[in-house]
Amino acid sequence: MPPRRRPPPAGARTELPPLKIVRKIAILQFAYYVAATALILFTTLVYGTAFSFDLVLGWDSLRGDTTLGWMLGLVWMLNSLTGIIFLLLLVSRSKLIPDFALTIHFLHLLATTLYTHAIPSNLLWWGLQCASASLMTFGGIWACQWRELRPISFGGIAGSGTGPSSGSSSQPPADRGSPSRGRGRERSLPGDGGEYEMTEMKGGGEQAV
Repeated sequence: MPPRRRPPPAGARTELPPLKIVRKIAILQFAYYVAATALILFTTLVYGTAFSFDLVLGWDSLRGDTTLGWMLGLVWMLNSLTGIIFLLLLVSRSKLIPDFALTIHFLHLLATTLYTHAIPSNLLWWGLQCASASLMTFGGIWACQWRELRPISFGGIAGSGTGPSSGSSSQPPADRGSPSRGRGRERSLPGDGGEYEMTEMKGGGEQAV
């Protein structure tokens, strides 16, 4: 017998065509930066400082010795929660969530490196990216599985089926075989009040009246 081929491993490459994968990644990355920019802009307005794209694409602002640095860390974690919503809407498959979530953070690493012309050397930045990727991955998987396991509703068709069955149970059952098919034949005579007439039994030779 010829050897049986193994099924391909599950992943984004086997589930979606390449162009669709690229389009989804581009939309997710754009939504990730739009949400981050909006949250950081709101934070700077409340904090009373000037907004700059260095806060979005830079890594030296994430410092543990300043209030702004901790606020930016909190903003990026909140941005991961919004990323869970985007993954749920655009990907909606629990087994594809890790691929897209890690791709978003990898592209963010490339964008930060190209913007600052240096690989991030801040340990707080790396720790924040690991925490953000973990939150987005596990949160996206949970959200997609929760939606996949929801019961399917058919508009009350299944629930309405109990009505006719309960109503029909009050009616007498159909004639599934009259006792007349046995030895003693039951004969319902009109107007006799349900009298019975027993026929001659086999082998007895006697007639019961």
